[in-house]
Amino acid sequence: MRRALAAIVVLGLAGCIGLRLTPVDTAYRTPSNVAVYFTVDAANGDPVGGLTAEQFRIYEDGSLVSPTESQQTIVNPEVAAEHYTLLLVDMSGSISESDQVPALQAAATELVSQVEGSSQRVAVYAFDGAEDIHQIVGFTTEGGAAAGVARLGSFHPQDPSTNLHGAVVAGLATLDDALSHSQVPLRFGTLVVFTDGTDHAARVSRHDMGVAIDHSAYDVFAIGVGTEIDEGTLGDVGRDGYVLVEDSEAITEAFRQVGQRIVQMTQRFYLLSYCSPARAGEHRVTVEAVTHDASGRLSYEFDAAGFGPNCDPSRPPPFAIGTDRARTRPRAGRGSRIHVEATH
Repeated sequence: MRRALAAIVVLGLAGCIGLRLTPVDTAYRTPSNVAVYFTVDAANGDPVGGLTAEQFRIYEDGSLVSPTESQQTIVNPEVAAEHYTLLLVDMSGSISESDQVPALQAAATELVSQVEGSSQRVAVYAFDGAEDIHQIVGFTTEGGAAAGVARLGSFHPQDPSTNLHGAVVAGLATLDDALSHSQVPLRFGTLVVFTDGTDHAARVSRHDMGVAIDHSAYDVFAIGVGTEIDEGTLGDVGRDGYVLVEDSEAITEAFRQVGQRIVQMTQRFYLLSYCSPARAGEHRVTVEAVTHDASGRLSYEFDAAGFGPNCDPSRPPPFAIGTDRARTRPRAGRGSRIHVEATH
């Protein structure tokens, strides 16, 4: 079992503009399997999903590899990767003692149903003023999280205050723990935080929360409702996007927009595999993605020593288990606001 020799390099070549291909991991093994797991984004950072195997061209040492002879295919990424989303819901006194809980449950159900439908593991936790966050339902699939959201209706806070900063730090740690128990090589996490107010508990500073987010490998989104929440703080939490709405009528649409964004982020991952025609030596492979109006490339190297016939490109690649995964998108100084309107 062998892995790629050289550090992966993203190419910005003349004539190949508009798409950014970012490698996550590469692997190769006998008889002649070569695979790369990567993301595709537009030049403006928007995720690009739905590409087919025919929209990728593979070159070895500058020569086009026949897609028919190489049996190039997009393998179901679930054989090598898992995505986890944790929904962290503010259930402090201002929420739990109000009439907003039914609307919050409906909105949360919308989000977790969307995300579970994209083959992710989803968990729901609540926070109040207490030091620890409270598990409503652990990471599950196939409707488990949606069913668990109903339990929010009977949640009673241990402390009516709001420990927003501490809850975010605890949510990131919960994702760390969950991903550490995954049995697949590649693991990715997303944290979604809903709140209606600022941090009053002061257990963790805003600065320390920001440091924890910056040091995490996860996408973090935030949803705020009402006039109490400070937009600057919400932007600090939702470093990958945040929604701020003034009333509960727009909560469902806010959750729907964030859920859609998470699904799109998942669909931008591709596991491309093929059977190399090389039979010896070190080679440079380049993958090019082509759409009707844009293209982009990435490149890496592999060693074909011992390669031969009888390759099955659908075999799971031998990615290293437990390797830390860096973010595949640059992070802005603060999150960008996602604008929504209430639907009637």
